[in-house]
Amino acid sequence: MAKVAPEGLITALDVGSSKVSALIAQRSEDGNLVVLGTGQRESRGVKRGYVADMRTTEIAIREAVEQAERIAGFNIEDVWVSFSAGGLVSSIVKLEADLGGHRVEQSDIDDLLRAGQDAIDPQGRMVLHAQPTRYTVDGLGGVKRPLGLHADRLGVDVHVVTTDGSPVRNLDLCVRSAHLEVRSIIAAPVATGLACLTEEERELGVALVEIGAGVTNVSVFAQGVLAGLASIPMGSADITDDIAAAFGTARAWAERTKCFHGSANLSPRDNREMIEVTPATSEEGGEGQRITKASLNTVIRQRLERLITEIQKELKRLNFQDPVGRQIVLTGGGAELAGIADYAQQALGNAVRVGKPRGLLAMPSAHSGPAFSTLAGLAQFAAADPIDLRALEPGRHQLVTRASPGALFQRLIAAFRANY
Repeated sequence: MAKVAPEGLITALDVGSSKVSALIAQRSEDGNLVVLGTGQRESRGVKRGYVADMRTTEIAIREAVEQAERIAGFNIEDVWVSFSAGGLVSSIVKLEADLGGHRVEQSDIDDLLRAGQDAIDPQGRMVLHAQPTRYTVDGLGGVKRPLGLHADRLGVDVHVVTTDGSPVRNLDLCVRSAHLEVRSIIAAPVATGLACLTEEERELGVALVEIGAGVTNVSVFAQGVLAGLASIPMGSADITDDIAAAFGTARAWAERTKCFHGSANLSPRDNREMIEVTPATSEEGGEGQRITKASLNTVIRQRLERLITEIQKELKRLNFQDPVGRQIVLTGGGAELAGIADYAQQALGNAVRVGKPRGLLAMPSAHSGPAFSTLAGLAQFAAADPIDLRALEPGRHQLVTRASPGALFQRLIAAFRANY
């Protein structure tokens, strides 16, 4: 039987439209994050990033975490959860205080951050993040550690991410119904950026396009922080649905065929390669349809063209334009489609690469692709444990709580009832 988790374990939980995945990691003595166990279950209760079926989502969460626990050999009580639905808004709040030329002390920084709480106006929305990013000393920006410097004026830039409250509360309730405590709910683009982008890329300016099953999140990073966000209610599952509808087959067959034979690029030999289609309903005496690979990829390209058009619109709205041309990083399950980086580079006119999670040791190969970038980023975010202004006043705009001692016992009882 699994043991109670020791101090320092981190459990990340990514609740997506196609899958629910969990990861248990621990920081080693040399400071690296080592993966101890992972779990995954199909997600049937989440639509376009929003919880649509509480019970189904709760079961998937519990089973994914239990699978990770069995591999890790520990029972866990609390998790860091991603939120990837639409409605996320990113902004920078700038604050400044007069110091009169004396050296910056810790009390000066603390007073400035406390003043930042009152400067944040969520306008009825829920605050997911309120993190100080960079300080300014007498107008000089980009100061990471102002402590000890002489200054007439000390300023700080606070990165704030807000969203609609109800979808986050539904997600929170699903996790707690699975008898897990929620350490914090993290905006998926914030976590994904940590896993896929280097610090230098975030400084120079880069766009991160996460193509999920039901939602494509477009986020722009500049000067080291997330500068803008947009969500498109379209993803890789729409490609699957298009294939199923075009050839009269089941979604399961369409998904497998997309993964094994599909491509974003067209080739002359695609007209000669044939694919046997499994019909959605089997009829006696009926023969299965045969299609060319070119027909399959044409359907895929039609949906990609629509998606790329929407991505272009959002990048323009987020002012991601530069004569030199900034890099775009594709991630998420949709980024695993063959040839998608080349296609996107031609269509968008920017350098494009596929981003994979980095920074974790002993990550299973099955979970090391673009589809698991958010999961890896959650663990890295938790390990960094960045300062959040909400923590200066517990309970304000947040769902962060301490794990209750009875959470593990409740999960064991629930598992017993479900299996016996």
